[in-house]
Formats: sequence, structure tokens, C-alpha cells
Amino acid sequence: MKSAIYPGTFDPITNGHMDILQRACKLFDNIYLAVARSEAKKPMFSLDQRIAMAQAATRHLPKVEVIGFDKLLVDLSDDLNADIIIRGLRAVSDFEYELQMGYANASLKKELETVYLMPNLQHAFVSSSVVRAILAYDEGKIDHLVPEAVLHMIRT
Repeated sequence: MKSAIYPGTFDPITNGHMDILQRACKLFDNIYLAVARSEAKKPMFSLDQRIAMAQAATRHLPKVEVIGFDKLLVDLSDDLNADIIIRGLRAVSDFEYELQMGYANASLKKELETVYLMPNLQHAFVSSSVVRAILAYDEGKIDHLVPEAVLHMIRT
């Protein structure tokens, strides 16, 4: 079985993340959607809230297991026996950062492979940062940016 890890802060999980995840489900037997604690990024939502949102959004995807983590990705890959990392690329600016991270991870564990997937053009602009910026205004419309289950959790 091919297991992969899709790591991120997912603050919150977006339709762009879901697009990448659904594409990855076609390629791998099981996927760990790994929600990073990422205190340095000062997330808007707690780790528990982000995990709950990701679980709600992925409930219909039997290949996906949502977990939280607070360690090096290479150590998590050892724990899960998963040597494939999934990352999304929206723009050229993402590529440079993701390439550096992929090389850094490979320098720590040579067996670790990073697979880069592009979202559908419809979701190419969607990011958690965009969602959070809109959420700063109570009237901001985000229903086209996040899964319905996540929208409900944010609004309640």
C-alpha cells in the first residue's frame, strides 16, 4: 500500500486543499491529512478546531485520515511509515518555497519523495490566508472558498 502525508496548517481547510486531496486520492491508497500545530504562524483556529474542520470536510473520503502533529515532517513520516509528501502548487511563488522544503526534507531522509499537485484553475487563488482576511470582516462571503461543513463550523 502506498501511504502519503498531506501536511499543512489548514487554518482553515479550503476548497483548494480539498481539490489537491481529491486528486491525491486517485494516486495513493491512504493519505494522512496532517494538521500542523504551527504556533509560530499564530493560527486563527486552534489545533483541535482545525482537526475537527478537516475531519468534517473529508468525511466522504475513506482513504483520508486526519491527524494532528507537532514534530519534524520526516519524523512523522517514520511514525506513519509513509515516504511520500503531497504539496500543492498554486503559483510560481509557491514553487520556490516548496522546492526548498522538499530538498530540505530529502536532505534529512533520502527515501522521502515530495509530489507536487496543482489545483484546478477554479481554486488556484484560494488560500487559507485569503479566507482569514475575508473573515476579518463579519460580512465577508467565503462559501465559495471552503467546504460546506467547514463554513457551518466557522459560522457557529
